[in-house]
Amino acid sequence: MSILDKNKKLDRNKNINFNYIVGNKQTFMYYFLIGFLTSFWCIAQISLNTIKLPSQLEETSGLEYIGDNLLTLNDSGDKARLYVFNKKGKLIKNIRFYGLKNKDWEDLAADDDYYYIADIGNNYATRENLRIYILDKNFIPKGTIRIKYKAQKTFSKETLNEYDAEALTVVGDNLVLFSKNRKTLQSEIYTFPKVEGNYSLTPSGILDTDALVTSADYSKAEDLMVLTGYDFKGNQFFYTIHDFQKNRFENHNLKKYLIPVKSAQIEAVKIISKLEFWITSESESNGKPRLFKLKLEP
Repeated sequence: MSILDKNKKLDRNKNINFNYIVGNKQTFMYYFLIGFLTSFWCIAQISLNTIKLPSQLEETSGLEYIGDNLLTLNDSGDKARLYVFNKKGKLIKNIRFYGLKNKDWEDLAADDDYYYIADIGNNYATRENLRIYILDKNFIPKGTIRIKYKAQKTFSKETLNEYDAEALTVVGDNLVLFSKNRKTLQSEIYTFPKVEGNYSLTPSGILDTDALVTSADYSKAEDLMVLTGYDFKGNQFFYTIHDFQKNRFENHNLKKYLIPVKSAQIEAVKIISKLEFWITSESESNGKPRLFKLKLEP
């Protein structure tokens, strides 16, 4: 959860025109600008299909597949639980972990063998116990990855800091973490092995997101990295980086999309295909948490 959410409610994304409603789901068509690292701008189109989620998922902050369903978690404020729900928004079950702690769970990643729960929320840069829990596909804990930022020397409370993160995903044999840098509104990229151990992190690259990054997902088949984020005005953004591994950490073609949604904070993303994605929003302005199917129109 962001500091903005804890301190005040935002009137987000004013003056967005929604074209039509289908059934009990809203479908939005909206023209917007895409921002490139090269400052080149072009026109594109996006569609957004909305599904309400149950109130138990009010702080949804991570997204993965479990069979034909989706798996999520709540960030700080909930106990150590994962939630299974279907693509129509119906809650199927929750899984409680009595041996784990939810200090500030922020994202959820997976590979063929394991789930990775990112207990990495660090709003005020005071935490010295940042960790990623490793669970097998039967949800049995198999170890803990402990991380720290090599450049961080003090842990006194600091609102505008560079040592927070909410976005984690798997790329090959590594986990990739994207920072939520409130000082620069850039995002540092950190990589480290996805095996139990203690790791001191230094940036492998920096993205000029001009926003606070909140979630990440990667597709090996498409070599596609996607991110979500928001700015201090409450605007919600979606990012794509094609050829992520091919280009390693240089010359990333970062594309930035404005998500046409009101009263939202997008904190989870899951790739469906190179043009379709699941994203979820926490409950905002006394509303319901939501699942969105986002489609980029070619």
